[in-house]
Amino acid sequence: MKIVSDKNNLQILHEDNHIIVVNKRVGDIVQGDKTGDKPLSDVVKEYIKDKYNKPGDVFLGVIHRLDRPTTGIVVFARTSKALSRMNELFSNRETKKTYWAVVKNKPAEAAAKLVHYLKRNEKNNTSKAHLKEVPDSKLASLDYKIIKELQNYTALEINLHTGRHHQIRAQLSAIGSPIKGDLKYGFDRSNPDGGIHLHARKLVFVHPVSKEDITIIAPTPDETIWNAI
Repeated sequence: MKIVSDKNNLQILHEDNHIIVVNKRVGDIVQGDKTGDKPLSDVVKEYIKDKYNKPGDVFLGVIHRLDRPTTGIVVFARTSKALSRMNELFSNRETKKTYWAVVKNKPAEAAAKLVHYLKRNEKNNTSKAHLKEVPDSKLASLDYKIIKELQNYTALEINLHTGRHHQIRAQLSAIGSPIKGDLKYGFDRSNPDGGIHLHARKLVFVHPVSKEDITIIAPTPDETIWNAI
């Protein structure tokens, strides 16, 4: 079963006066949605309030999101200055994001650049990857390389060049290598915890206030296949 985060079991990867970085678990939602489930942003606020004995409301800015079944690095801003600067870094693609994915069907090439046009379907909350531009589609680009071959699966390292809705999931599905557990994109069965084997592994950026280079690496979930990688 998945262990959804609470303030006592948060996996904090980095914390200072301006930002806090968390290793998101399967099932956590980053920000409140129509499910009404408690979001990770509220859990982190409670953690900060308790740790620093802060009276009243705690400021916490949501900078980016990860899909609910995905794990790994999520950065929150603790000050409005950090929030606006981090938003700029992310929107200008001045951060370097690396993901790990476990897929069925080894890709034809050991390393390649994938370029598609993604069209989002709001009704079923998916994106479809097209080789040519179609109406309302957006260019999506990533690099992948094989990092380990397992008995039934292949582990990939992925660097994103664009940040589209379900981009990695849709693009890997389009080349016939759906992510383990990802029923939405063509995998044949779900994972026991309801998650998928996609992990935001590494993030490199310049600190919004101190300007130092920050590199964050998130440990993978403690699970048989991740542990084999």
